Amino acid sequence: MKHRRRRTYYSKARACRRHRYAGFTLIEILVVVVILGILAALVVPRIMERPDEARVVATKSDIRGIMSALKLYRLDNGVYPSTEQGLLALVQKPDTGIIPRNWKEGGYLDRVPKDPWGTEYQYLNPGVRGEIDIFSLGADGAPGGEGINADIGSWALE
Repeated sequence: MKHRRRRTYYSKARACRRHRYAGFTLIEILVVVVILGILAALVVPRIMERPDEARVVATKSDIRGIMSALKLYRLDNGVYPSTEQGLLALVQKPDTGIIPRNWKEGGYLDRVPKDPWGTEYQYLNPGVRGEIDIFSLGADGAPGGEGINADIGSWALE
């Protein structure tokens, strides 16, 4: 019986000690909150810039795809579509200007893409900076600009 009492006594003592030390102190919680705040202050601005970078990368990718389709159009028809015919000439056969003689049935693109900001890509033939120019006006939708508002065009592809 004595042996049993010791076990009970020790069990109760251990339980009291565990209960006394369970949980976190206010200081420990405050330190963790401060550390999380510092990490958030450092990481969040970097994450917030990523969507803009992704839109620029997507724009360049779209322009490369459009350029490839235009090169196929030129290979089949001997000329690029005129500015008036625009990029729509890659989706449906033009009926104005120089009518393409070997226009590929089904077109060169499924649809004319819009830039990541929801505006139409601009097309010039002849181009100002190259034989032809394809470009997006950037986030602000206006010519020129800096950063994400800068024009992104076929002349700036790596």
